[in-house]
Amino acid sequence: MNLANTFSIALKAILLNKKRSFLTMLGVIIGVGSVVLLTSLGTGLQSYVQDQFASLGSNILFVTPGDPFSGGQETSIIESTKPTLKERQYKEILRKHRNLFVGGTTTAVNTSEAKYGTTTKKALLYGVTPSYEEIQNAPAEKGKWFDNIDEEKGKRVVVLGPGIAKELFGNVDPVNKRILLNSQSYTVLGVLEEKGGGFGGPSFDNYIYVPFTTLMNNFNTQVIDSFIFEVKDRSQIEQAKAAIEDVLLEDLKEDEFTVFDQAELLKTINDVLGVLTAGLGGISAISLVVGGIGILNIMLVSVSERTREIGLRKALGATPNVILLQFLIEAALLSVIGGMIGVFIAFLGTMAVQSFFPARILPESILIAFGVSTAIGIIFGAAPARNAAKLSPIEALRSE
Repeated sequence: MNLANTFSIALKAILLNKKRSFLTMLGVIIGVGSVVLLTSLGTGLQSYVQDQFASLGSNILFVTPGDPFSGGQETSIIESTKPTLKERQYKEILRKHRNLFVGGTTTAVNTSEAKYGTTTKKALLYGVTPSYEEIQNAPAEKGKWFDNIDEEKGKRVVVLGPGIAKELFGNVDPVNKRILLNSQSYTVLGVLEEKGGGFGGPSFDNYIYVPFTTLMNNFNTQVIDSFIFEVKDRSQIEQAKAAIEDVLLEDLKEDEFTVFDQAELLKTINDVLGVLTAGLGGISAISLVVGGIGILNIMLVSVSERTREIGLRKALGATPNVILLQFLIEAALLSVIGGMIGVFIAFLGTMAVQSFFPARILPESILIAFGVSTAIGIIFGAAPARNAAKLSPIEALRSE
């Protein structure tokens, strides 16, 4: 008997009991569907993060207090809250190494209640210098950014992220309107383009951007959150890092600050997302094992029910290998068809969540899903197939 006939007999056996076959596939459908869907969410999120960083440019350097890459140890939390960075250090870096940098900005963070009319929201204030607009690629969609004069004089002006602008003003144009921050009046100069981000923290769209000097003077802010520098050429990144460290080490210890570029930060985030994606995929893959056990169970039942058929086929000349192959193909088909349905469901799920969450199905994940589902069918179908192949024709024909 050729392979085509064996395949045909296996397929007819599956179609003969459609309901039972579907219930057998259900574990594989759920397993494959959940694995593909969760990995598509994970890879989509990684791509989104990479796109966000790419939009900021590849020649940006960050300087923060403490060590943000220390793995969340208690000491790093304490170090990160120390007021180690000073504005004079930032100015000294630019003064000594102007040949390396296009420019930079200092940042500081505080919180306040923002009020417009009868609407009050808790807001995160982000103190920056005017150069932040260009360095972090954050143009105003409406109005404008504050300028150097606003910064030097510590004027009470703000630029709103689109999220907080919508919450405070609704459909009203915020430009040139006044809001209250801690009961003090501030003029809204502009509203930024939608940025998103936050990576588990507040979204950049919900920040209220304030001149750095204004934040330090009016909100009793003592801690500089970071320095951000734009290096003239990507090839000078390591040289620029060394230059920054040389200046800071004049009055700080090595563990009191960290200089890093976006590649390091992106690698750390991708490592975390990669582990998370693998963990979710591994957990959901447990249902594939459950599906395999279902195939094993139903194939054992099938062999038991079709004992006379197996005996008759052997009596007519079918070899044990042909019988073995028939039942292996049957088990593999159950698993592969279940895998196909699972991938289709994952595709529909991915399309459904794309409007509010980044998701992307990779061709590799589909190939892996099919490979695993086929392997599950063969592995768990091997024992029943072997039992069928070992049946004696005489004993099989005597069975009721």
